[in-house]
Amino acid sequence: MRSLLYEAAVVILTRSLANSDLRNWGMKLREKIGFKRSAIAVARKLAVIMHAMLRSGELFNKEAATA
Repeated sequence: MRSLLYEAAVVILTRSLANSDLRNWGMKLREKIGFKRSAIAVARKLAVIMHAMLRSGELFNKEAATA
């Protein structure tokens, strides 16, 4: 699971063209601490988001995520 989260974070930081708060945060962090460490931070944030969704039972809502 950890490697899949890391892979998703790498895709968000490198290949994704969608403008999201998570990507913007990761890109700012990338400038400060480097690519690998920022990818790990984005992966952790993804895990926290998915865990919260699992606990609450709610589906992902893009409008709520960007607000």
